[in-house]
Amino acid sequence: MESLHKNRTWDLVKLPKGKKAVRCKWVFKKKEGTLGVEEPRYKARLVAKGYSQIPGVDFTDVFSPVVKHSSIRALLGIVAMHDLKLEQLDVKTAFLHGELEEDIYMQQPEGFIVSEKEDYVYLLRKSLYSLKQSPRQWYKRFDSFMASHDFKRSSLDSCVYFKKNSNGSFVYLLLYVDDMLIAAKDKGEIRKVKAQLSEEFEMKDLGPAKKILGMEIPRDRKASKLYLSQKGYIEKVLCKFNMQSAKPVSTPLAAHFRLSSALSPQSVDEIEYMSHVPYSSAVGSLMYAMVCSRPDLSYALSAFGRTKDGIIGYVDADFAGDLDRRSSLTGYVFTIGGCAISWKATLQTTVALSTTEAEYMAITEACKEAIWLKGLFSERNEDLQISTVFCDSQSAIFLTKDQMFHERTKHIDVRYHFVRDIIARGDIVMSKISTHENPADMMTKSLPITKFEHCLDLSFNAKTKEVLNELATQAYTNPKMYAAGEMELYGSKKLYRLTQCTRDLSSTECKKCLEDIIGELPSCCDGKEGGRVVGGSCNFRYEIYPFVNA
Repeated sequence: MESLHKNRTWDLVKLPKGKKAVRCKWVFKKKEGTLGVEEPRYKARLVAKGYSQIPGVDFTDVFSPVVKHSSIRALLGIVAMHDLKLEQLDVKTAFLHGELEEDIYMQQPEGFIVSEKEDYVYLLRKSLYSLKQSPRQWYKRFDSFMASHDFKRSSLDSCVYFKKNSNGSFVYLLLYVDDMLIAAKDKGEIRKVKAQLSEEFEMKDLGPAKKILGMEIPRDRKASKLYLSQKGYIEKVLCKFNMQSAKPVSTPLAAHFRLSSALSPQSVDEIEYMSHVPYSSAVGSLMYAMVCSRPDLSYALSAFGRTKDGIIGYVDADFAGDLDRRSSLTGYVFTIGGCAISWKATLQTTVALSTTEAEYMAITEACKEAIWLKGLFSERNEDLQISTVFCDSQSAIFLTKDQMFHERTKHIDVRYHFVRDIIARGDIVMSKISTHENPADMMTKSLPITKFEHCLDLSFNAKTKEVLNELATQAYTNPKMYAAGEMELYGSKKLYRLTQCTRDLSSTECKKCLEDIIGELPSCCDGKEGGRVVGGSCNFRYEIYPFVNA
């Protein structure tokens, strides 16, 4: 009540004739703290019974944006890439700062009825929790404040703000209802923003960011690594469904497993039994983990290599993967510096008649996301190269570059064909990737453990480039004109041996050099030598990369 009075939330008045007062109630909750930052505490909140509001009378517009999870991961990527400071703030009683545009009357709350004015009601001046328009009014107030302090709102995510300082550096702020992340190179800039916010709103300074939306953000500044983890959330989900002692598995779903309605309960007894199983709740809990981080619980944003390599995407489709409706499944994952920042798996709305069509429509969806991500980084003056999207279907790639009309594509929805213009303009480059190397494979189908682990190592391409550059330098001083190195795969003991010819060799000389080197490499366990050898029981995998194009 102290916060409500301090914020001048209402006036005590008599209810005008023809007006109806909404009711209210107290909600009590224990708020979990953050280890080392905030202790757990009990909260009492006065909320309006907004369900009794009348549309068009008590409210009109109610939509309020929240920051996208992809934007959060993109900011964390920028933080890791430029070694920025990252701090967190919380707005106390955020909704009470929103200015109401309608006259709303509310009954006096239980336990705080004013003596001798029992028939009076409150005329609300500020928005209150659970009013239909409260989130929108709070956002409008905050957005106006940010604009008055020279922050620019992203045109691609309305809850992302940034400001360019006189020295060319940026300050970033992300808003999720009342939670904020602030990032900047100079801690003084962060303190300045905090002071401005504290002058306008009642704030709680949580210091260096440790947790946002149930995601822990551990960071190793010395190693230039930043991580996302949902270990705590997953453990709570396991406890909720009594699976603390469940046997761990290596993949989310067995490779041979396919879901269909035929597996649903059929008999009366089966239906009755399943009605008591919290299936939807369990799926929803897992989906939140999937949206926030990824199925293996955590992934590292690992330094981002401090590169400007641009956004790399991988896309795949599972033709007619839905056994009931025969719809195909689209899956894509986007990385920067080899680290995942955006991903999706969804059923296609149009039934594809071939694998090529399914892959073509999947490419279109992936390119839409690539354009959005590229715009998000471009707004922040991140000088990225042209985005590259990898697909394992050569025929689908040809289709994206073919501007001619064909009988075989006339039934495909015209909205999918916009990708041809995007590629023709050079905004996005389509490139072929081997099916065995495509990490988007795990978004569209269940995989065996070996392939699943390989898909999880999304940073392989970035690591490969870094190692090859180092080997190229070594090769210059090697009399045999080559150098070799090893690399460990994520979640596996398999090693890669990378061999690199020197930069000044001609194509012919390089080929001969490689042939000589192959003979010096030890054999793989299945008897093959050199080249690109992968076996389920192999401990080593050998790859030979010529520096020039043979």
